[in-house]
Amino acid sequence: MHSILQKYCKDEKQLHILVTHSRAVADKALEIARRHPELGADEAFIEEAAMLHDIGIVGVDAPAIACSGTEPYIRHGILGAEILRQEGMERHALVCERHTGTGLTLQQIVDQQLPLPHRDMQPQSIEEQIICFADKFFSKTRLDTEKSVEQARRSLEKFGAEGLVKFDAWCERFL
Repeated sequence: MHSILQKYCKDEKQLHILVTHSRAVADKALEIARRHPELGADEAFIEEAAMLHDIGIVGVDAPAIACSGTEPYIRHGILGAEILRQEGMERHALVCERHTGTGLTLQQIVDQQLPLPHRDMQPQSIEEQIICFADKFFSKTRLDTEKSVEQARRSLEKFGAEGLVKFDAWCERFL
């Protein structure tokens, strides 16, 4: 996975941020999967997909995380999905495009006039859900800090009540 990240991420600081954040997400996602064997989650896929879930940041304009692309940050999932589809990694691409917030419904995309394709982008598989959930506990600006449940929940408020309900259900299921 590191070779794919290096192929697309040419800035050393950006690569460090991406790898450090993704490793934290992967470790938390794997911890959840191992704590809940009854879910039957594919741990090898979780590790790979979690390490690649944010690869799309290479195309966004976000100077705080060393990104000097042209696209708005909200599009990093779509951009990452495009990259991974070019690499023949469709299943991984779905994780990229479905991890924003707790996933975005078509209605949210339309109502908020988000610059995203008009389709449902909510995590479907158990692996997608676990990675999306784990991602909510880590930012790319405070790499050494895991958010508490309450901090993660607060960061989702901008996505509306629907996302908070889903996050709370995931807390019940995964923690």
